[in-house]
Amino acid sequence: MAVTFARGFNAAGVAAGIKKSGALDMALLQSSQTGVAYPAAMVGTQNQMCAPSVTRNRRVLAETGGFVQAVLVNSGCANVATGAEGVAENERMAEQAAAVIETIPEHILTASTGVIGVRLPMAKIEAGITKLGQRGSAESFAEAIMTTDLVPKTAQIEFSLGGATVRIGGACKGSGMIAPNMATMLAFLTTDADISPKALDAALRRAVDVSFNCMTVDGDTSTSDQCIILASWYADHETIEEPEGTEFETFVAALSEVCITLAKKVARDGEGATKLVTVEVTGAPSDADAKQVGRTIAESPLVKTALFGNDPNWGRLMMAAGRAGVTFDPDNASATLAGIEVFKNGVPAVFDKAAASEAMKADEVLVTVDLGAGDGKATFYTCDFSYEYVKINAEYTT
Repeated sequence: MAVTFARGFNAAGVAAGIKKSGALDMALLQSSQTGVAYPAAMVGTQNQMCAPSVTRNRRVLAETGGFVQAVLVNSGCANVATGAEGVAENERMAEQAAAVIETIPEHILTASTGVIGVRLPMAKIEAGITKLGQRGSAESFAEAIMTTDLVPKTAQIEFSLGGATVRIGGACKGSGMIAPNMATMLAFLTTDADISPKALDAALRRAVDVSFNCMTVDGDTSTSDQCIILASWYADHETIEEPEGTEFETFVAALSEVCITLAKKVARDGEGATKLVTVEVTGAPSDADAKQVGRTIAESPLVKTALFGNDPNWGRLMMAAGRAGVTFDPDNASATLAGIEVFKNGVPAVFDKAAASEAMKADEVLVTVDLGAGDGKATFYTCDFSYEYVKINAEYTT
């Protein structure tokens, strides 16, 4: 059930005609209780050229104290760089959705994804909103938010919290224009935990930091990125009011697990990707340093093309590590590719290149780099660069 796995939510996805293919392109996630707003939190893109939906959502959450009822999403049109008209049309989306589900516009968040610089086709949008009010499914929601994704991406978890059973579910989209700077795609999460907006916001930021902000496909941060979570309060446990304590940490761990699962699915479905690549960096001066090295390796076009070609060229790994801006002694550094040691204490390791190349053909490849300079560690998720990535992005609007 994914995004409706947590109790207290309904979801739907419909085809409004925004996408030329006729695929599902509008989605609605809402509280199952009419007119009732519950805690919500959002982390949005840091791209200065962001969508009206991003800026409006930030304002709405600030003005409502973090309480909303629903999220309306369209795919196929990012509604970015569309001027005052785009701002007004984004507001109109919220107004019409509010009328359909019987709430106020200030309790509706919006999200748009797709081509930049194109106005929303409002006649189609408005017709789609009406159709969304007729209910649907979590599966149709996950499909409707997709753009160049090849597959829907969902995750869910059930765990015990304060003696109660708590659920978290989610769906996300993302395939290209993916890089850490939160949030590197659109992600929608729900939970039935009894948690305050303050604690929910802190938990989301913690979870994002180890998941979506540790994922990259091509190094480009989208203009429309958002990660939104809604809480329904269905679970019968003591309210988590503050971002501290055992129950809060248990919730953060579960939310992080869901977000990491989704992040890995995005990386695996990177445009033209043939494999998921996990980059583990250890021995850094600090965790932040390890994260910087991991990101540099994960975003290096030379590393990513070598991974596509199954070329165990460890020189590209250490080149990327060396230019990351983190101080370490190369004589203490080591690296592995697909479980095979390729670099040891500053010099090439003796290994079978043919066997290493064969091991790199797996659907999932692990890259490890130990800098030998401290206790800092981090994990990054990425994919390879293939011919298909170039083709998809060369022809994106033509």
